[in-house]
Amino acid sequence: MTGTTYAAAGVDVVAGDRAVELMKASVARTHGPDVVGGFGGFAGLYDVSALKGFRRPLLATSTDGVGTKVAVAQAVGKHDTIGADLVGMVVDDVVVCGATPLFMTDYIACGRVVPERTAGIVAGIARACEEAGVALVGGETAEHPGLLGPDEYDVAGAVTGAVEADELLGAERVREGDVLVAMASSGLHSNGYSLVRRVFADAGWSYDRHVDEFGRTLGEELLEPTRIYARPVLATLATGGVHAMSHVTGGGLAANLARCLPAGVTAEVDRSTWTPGVVFSLVRDLGRVPADDMERTLNLGVGMLAVVDPASADAVVASVEAAGIPAWVCGRVRARREDDGDSNGKGVAGGVALLRGSHQGW
Repeated sequence: MTGTTYAAAGVDVVAGDRAVELMKASVARTHGPDVVGGFGGFAGLYDVSALKGFRRPLLATSTDGVGTKVAVAQAVGKHDTIGADLVGMVVDDVVVCGATPLFMTDYIACGRVVPERTAGIVAGIARACEEAGVALVGGETAEHPGLLGPDEYDVAGAVTGAVEADELLGAERVREGDVLVAMASSGLHSNGYSLVRRVFADAGWSYDRHVDEFGRTLGEELLEPTRIYARPVLATLATGGVHAMSHVTGGGLAANLARCLPAGVTAEVDRSTWTPGVVFSLVRDLGRVPADDMERTLNLGVGMLAVVDPASADAVVASVEAAGIPAWVCGRVRARREDDGDSNGKGVAGGVALLRGSHQGW
């Protein structure tokens, strides 16, 4: 009688090895001379000798996933863009403190290893790492039969960067009179998909439905990759005058902006300075989603915000737009008033961010 094997339990070691072989070339393209030992070791190695030239180097790190956007990728059967969402979520979290991202690792959990699918996910991660200037130094693919369905998977990752202590961006630098510069998102990015998926499911819209307003299918629109701001933002910092930055992710614009404000100030964002993209208005109208819920859940067209010296605002806008990203002045920082309320930052006892006015065309 044949005993129980790992394969019989649902884990295909051969498929896992095949996936590693398929992803090697994509990963290698992210490696520069700072990566030591190549790909496939127990730990990724990165040469940080460059930090010897820092006066006081600080390491910055962030970890995140993509959320339920992976459910859309699985339903559509397109897996080579979800990696860009993962990279954008973590890399741009370290960039906002002024840190240059250095290296990244990823983790993929799945119910069944499909080598081509896994390699496609990693290829998307690697392409985005190249775009952000980050080395993908390692990762893990774990097969979890019985915990995840055969076609289910989830992705997560972590990135590490470095910044000079005296160049660290944050609330301590923000002053009354500073200007807010908005940087356009590429769409929904990777937050609020539990709401978005529910809205379209309740409306009976399938992912292969062609939507005239998008000029493509619903699934293609929902899989539009998260914009990666890393390189344009780092170039913008060289213009000077940037005091703080906010990556607009879960919680929406106000909650994330408040995280980089000091106590005693209020940042007022003028909604009339931009019109959210059609995907946002469609979610709102189709699902009859309350305005407050929209603003607490989705980025509404702004993926990154910079708090800058007013004398530097034009240079910051020009620098961002030179990278092909629409940017504009969307508000100012002023002294806090009693009727502004308490800090609305995510877990931060700092300043207040308020949205005023109405969006154009909304």
